[in-house]
Amino acid sequence: MAYKKILTIQDISCVGQCSLTVALPILSACGNETCILPSAVLSTHTAGFSGFTFRDLTDDIPLIQQHWQKEGIKFDCIYTGYLGSTKQIDYVKNILTTMGAPDCIKIVDPAFADGGKLYPIFDNEYVQAMKPLCGAADILLPNISEACFLTGIEYKEEYDREYIMTLLTALSKLGCKKIVLTGVGYKKGYTGVVVFEDGKCDYYEHERIAKGCHGTGDVYASAFVGALLSGKMVFDSAAIAADYTVECIKVTQGDESHWYGVKFELALPYLIKRLGK
Repeated sequence: MAYKKILTIQDISCVGQCSLTVALPILSACGNETCILPSAVLSTHTAGFSGFTFRDLTDDIPLIQQHWQKEGIKFDCIYTGYLGSTKQIDYVKNILTTMGAPDCIKIVDPAFADGGKLYPIFDNEYVQAMKPLCGAADILLPNISEACFLTGIEYKEEYDREYIMTLLTALSKLGCKKIVLTGVGYKKGYTGVVVFEDGKCDYYEHERIAKGCHGTGDVYASAFVGALLSGKMVFDSAAIAADYTVECIKVTQGDESHWYGVKFELALPYLIKRLGK
């Protein structure tokens, strides 16, 4: 398998096992040259910690891009995660459309909502700004909440396959070619992912662990990208990433002091084995 150069754009939470501190090691372990573009630097993530520091790096983004362009640097894949402002979205969309090598795979994780609610710092203006970025993606990785905000469809806790198909069809009208919708569960005790390609859905179901963990969305997205760049098909990548995320939660269970994330490092051998490396 060819050695791929990937760029991932998201924040750095120095402690907390999310965003770039998850993406960089997972993508590297999958055998990729992983380049990063930090959108901000925080001392910790914002879920459960108090008094954290925050350094906004928005103004650095175009300067970094200019240097890369001067050096002729291009990427085989560009994967975006949590972005902090509409201005950052505009900068990142420009990177997505100009910094790719031929056949660059563009993957967007919208990362702005969960449980039917926007994250506290975001508003409808941010959602509207996110739509063109999502439309520029080859593969979009939303959860149900993000899909609802992006399409204007009412969020539901209980739903059927027809509702999910309606969501995916509406999302595809943004322009994204393929969609992996996460957190889709049709029966108690189970959840899964739906892969939408060429108007058709494939569903991968797995067990649902009741107690959630912070950062698992970033773990999932990073493992998905790593599997895809290892030569797996979209559906297989979605399934492998789901199973790996469950494994990360399992190896973390029982350690009450580790409330702020998952011990994804301990499960990396499982991921590498699934990738056949």
